[in-house]
Amino acid sequence: MSATLIADSLCKSFVTGKLRTDVLRGLSIEVFARELTLISGPSGCGKSTLLAILSGLLRPDSGRALALGEDLAGLKPTALEHFRLRHTGFVFQGFNLFPALTAIEQVALPLGYLGLANDVARERARAALDEVGLASRVHLRPAELSGGEKQRVAIARALAKEPQLLFADEPTSALDAGNGQIVIDTLHRIARTHGATVLCVSHDQRLIAYADRVLAMEDGKILSDRRTHTATAKEVLR
Repeated sequence: MSATLIADSLCKSFVTGKLRTDVLRGLSIEVFARELTLISGPSGCGKSTLLAILSGLLRPDSGRALALGEDLAGLKPTALEHFRLRHTGFVFQGFNLFPALTAIEQVALPLGYLGLANDVARERARAALDEVGLASRVHLRPAELSGGEKQRVAIARALAKEPQLLFADEPTSALDAGNGQIVIDTLHRIARTHGATVLCVSHDQRLIAYADRVLAMEDGKILSDRRTHTATAKEVLR
C-alpha cells in the first residue's frame, strides 16, 4: 500500500529577532489511508508545524512534503489552493464556526466553493451531520451547541467535502473526557468507512487508545512509531 502523505527529511526553523529555533530536524515519515495516525508529544515539539507542512499551509526550509503524490512545494499558489480545496479537510481546536450560521449552513458553506448546487450542498451537509450524530441539531447555531457538538459540526464540515486527507490539530483539547472520546472515535470511523487518511496531532494522552498508529515526537524528531491493538485487530478483519 502506497503512502498518501510523505515527509522526506523535513527541516523548518523560525527566527525571532536574533534567536533561531529549529522546529523540525530532518524528519521523515509515511502516512497511509484507512488509518487514524496520531502524532503525540509535548507542546512545542513541532507537531503543529509538521501538520501545517503536510497540509500545504506552510513550506519547509528543506526536504519535501508529498500529498497524494504531489510535491506541495512545487505547486503554484493557485494550484495549491485548488488541491487543498478538493482533497483536504481540517478540524481545529477552536472549532472555527460562524456565530450567525446554523449547523447545516456551516457545513454547506464550503461546498459552494466546490461548485455544488445549493440543494445538493444542503443534502450532503445534512448527511454529514447525521453521520456525526447531529441529525436533530442541524438548525441550531453555535451558541446553542455544546463544545463537543461544535467540534462534531466542524468534523461534519470537513467530512462533507469527501476529502482524501483529513487533518486534525488538537481536536479534543478543549473538550471533557466524554466529548473527547466521541470526537476521536468519529475521526477513527471516518478513516475506516471513507478510506480517508486521518492525521491528528495532539498532546492529549486519551487519544492514544483510539489511534491505529502512534508517532511519538519530541524536539522536532520522531522518537517512536508503533501500531496499537486497534490497528492489529483491523488488519485481521481485512
